[in-house]
Amino acid sequence: MSDAREADLLKVIETQQRHLEEQARELERKTRELEQQALEIKLLRQKLDVLARRIFGKSSEKLDRNQLELLLKLQGEEELTPGKSQASSDCDEEADPEHLRKKKRPFGRKERWPEDLPVIEQVIDPKEVKERPEAWRLIGEEVSEQLDYEPARFFRRRLIRRKYVARHQVDAVPVIAPLPPVLQERCIAGPGLLAQIVVAKFADHLPLYRQQGIFESRFRVILSRQNMARWMGLVADWLKPIYDIIRTGVMGGGYVQVDETPIRYLEPGHGQAKLGYLWTALRPDCLGQAEVFYHWETGRSAACLERIIPIDFKGTLQCDAYSAYDSFARRRPTGFITLAGCWAHARRGFFEAREQAPQQVFFILRQIRNLYHVEARLRRQKAGPALRLARRAAQSRPIYRRLYKVLLKLKGSGRYLPSTAFAKAIDYALGNWEALGVYLENGKVEICNNLVENAIRPTAIGKKNFLFIGEAAAGERSAILYTIIENCRRHAVDPFAYLRDVLTRLPSMTNWQLKDVTPEAWAKEQRNPRLAKAA
Repeated sequence: MSDAREADLLKVIETQQRHLEEQARELERKTRELEQQALEIKLLRQKLDVLARRIFGKSSEKLDRNQLELLLKLQGEEELTPGKSQASSDCDEEADPEHLRKKKRPFGRKERWPEDLPVIEQVIDPKEVKERPEAWRLIGEEVSEQLDYEPARFFRRRLIRRKYVARHQVDAVPVIAPLPPVLQERCIAGPGLLAQIVVAKFADHLPLYRQQGIFESRFRVILSRQNMARWMGLVADWLKPIYDIIRTGVMGGGYVQVDETPIRYLEPGHGQAKLGYLWTALRPDCLGQAEVFYHWETGRSAACLERIIPIDFKGTLQCDAYSAYDSFARRRPTGFITLAGCWAHARRGFFEAREQAPQQVFFILRQIRNLYHVEARLRRQKAGPALRLARRAAQSRPIYRRLYKVLLKLKGSGRYLPSTAFAKAIDYALGNWEALGVYLENGKVEICNNLVENAIRPTAIGKKNFLFIGEAAAGERSAILYTIIENCRRHAVDPFAYLRDVLTRLPSMTNWQLKDVTPEAWAKEQRNPRLAKAA
């Protein structure tokens, strides 16, 4: 019996041990699950914080310089850098004090107006002088000025063409002057009205239904939205050759920045608005006179770039890290397309991860800030490509190499999980490192493509008011009109005056004369009295 009891006890003990081992394994599994869930919760909270800052926070990515210095003192730079050289910090020590000094905005804003503003004089005499003017002698005057405004007005332009017959030839055919060339026969809209509708929609971002309400309530003029929409198509068709000239000029410089922005459009039978894209291409200029054009596509694949970039284009294409650009460049012959990266996109990833690894992130941001300081000084000096290339080789390249060593060290440390924002920012920068260094090899290339992103802003304001484009075909017309308006702004041209003049002259112009009415050529003509008089 004792042997049987011992055997039973051993079985019970073994069963309990297996049960305890299973419980331990289950506890270990639950612990791993809890750790994984805690990590996922942490990552989701970080993503929610980033989204909340994007939606409700400040859009500026500026950092306090004192905060940078404090965090870098808490953790020495030696811990971040594999070897600090004097040449690598030259740019930081030589930072321009005027650039770093915060500019004080003057209290209020001083009103200004052009000197050639029309003046309407109103003379006010005393009552006694009006009653007996011969009894008074003028000895001086007091002058005071006000800035006044007269709202726009509608008027009917009536063309009267008189018919004549010869006095001595009774049977002769009557003669009458021909109608001046117009955009479209029997169209009730004149060039001034068409120009006003285009400017109100694409420069002032007023949808057609708002313009319809303004015309009806303030001027008692009723214009249907359908007619105004058709007139926009008419204007776009006439301006298309000028748009093509601008597009050829942008793509003819061998260097262009490209970006895209989504905008919805209506598709009959689809049931809801679909997503299209307004592509923007800009040719930067060292003197700041960049030209831009917009292109409408219903997608954002590499095939869209084939229709935007000419087949004979050879040069540098600056863009973000979207895979369509790399796919497009691979389709062209080797050496035709060089992709240049954008430091603003690389910096943004680190900026959004600043709360995960503050010391490391702020050190990286300070180095990127030094790169931008070099560009700011070159911009103030209006440096040409040769000087920019030399200055970048002496000051920017050491920082570029130092950053690469720092990022490799941080990536190899294993302290940051691949799913964290900081690790993703490091991977983004290292994955595009060769493209980020293209601007160091070409003095024409900018450090980032912020210029083309700034050109997108007017369209972003418009789509918030419009909500969507009427149809896919309307996207192309919008791209043409946005191109004309934006280039007018860049050349300091009043878009209404430009459109009114050009829409009046276009019907009687030849294709060879179109190059003389681009916004750039029109601005030069207006500044040169001789050319304006000859025209």
